[in-house]
Amino acid sequence: MVIDLARRTFIAALGGAAAAWPLVARAQSPRRIGILMNGDANDKWRQSSLASFVQGLRNLGWHEAQNLRTELCWTSGDAERARAAATELLQLSPDAILSSSTTNLSALLKQGPTMPIVFIQVSDPIAQGFVSNLAHPGGNITGFASYESSIPGKWLDLLKQIEPNLKRVALVFNPETSPQSKFFLNSVEAAAPTFGVEVVVIHVQDNAGIESAIEALAGQPDTGLIFPTDSFLASRSKLIVEIVARHRLPAIYVEGSYLEDGGLMSYSQDWDEQFRQAASYVDRILRGAKPGDLPIQQPTKFKLVINLKTAKAIGLTVPQSLLATADEVIE
Repeated sequence: MVIDLARRTFIAALGGAAAAWPLVARAQSPRRIGILMNGDANDKWRQSSLASFVQGLRNLGWHEAQNLRTELCWTSGDAERARAAATELLQLSPDAILSSSTTNLSALLKQGPTMPIVFIQVSDPIAQGFVSNLAHPGGNITGFASYESSIPGKWLDLLKQIEPNLKRVALVFNPETSPQSKFFLNSVEAAAPTFGVEVVVIHVQDNAGIESAIEALAGQPDTGLIFPTDSFLASRSKLIVEIVARHRLPAIYVEGSYLEDGGLMSYSQDWDEQFRQAASYVDRILRGAKPGDLPIQQPTKFKLVINLKTAKAIGLTVPQSLLATADEVIE
């Protein structure tokens, strides 16, 4: 059973801490929350975000096997798996659900759930039709938006700084698992004239398509790549980074897992911080707050990571001014 297997993974991730928790309050009926995570359980970057959420709950007095029961499922960047996992999770009737990614939230909402949902890693929830108002979302969902409108322009700026001769930028994504990328595209195209670059869109849906697309782009001089948030692509981060490096292309990623696999550069909000914040919303809901009364939060903290080793390997010189602004430099 998907949820049970995932839940065992969750308990193991806590390092066996449940065995050390006090017996007090174990007789109480625990509250139940569901967690629908995008990506893969072996992804260290996502495990870090999940750990931030768990720690946030602990800080607020919620402990697995004491007063909380958690059902966790990873959807591995697969839309069909997200639909199946959403169905199974909803059948458990949790008191609240944390949903990570547009794909997972869509899978849940298509089934008309009535329990509270706190979403995270969802871009422009108004434009995607999830809510009509950020300050007063109403209904049974609230959460934390992933990006604000200036982010895509920042991606272009960073690429141009690291490759001044840049003439073309490709936005690469799977439209099934990253439907929100069409909103990124609008912002990237709006910012492109400022940086003197042409924007192209590349849709990929399998490994062969990823390789052929990047290979084709490599044949066009002065081209850079943007990989926005996309659970399908993130689950293939190692493959993507290897292909991009082979063709010596500058690329910027939104998710830290790419940097762990040797990616050049990433810029996005601080995911760990948002997962910690999500824990506070789940806590408030478990204590009686209505999700529709909790305003949807916009990101406020961003993080730039540069892999200097990769830059040198593909023949790029990172300006000192850019290195000085980085939150983390991998050497």
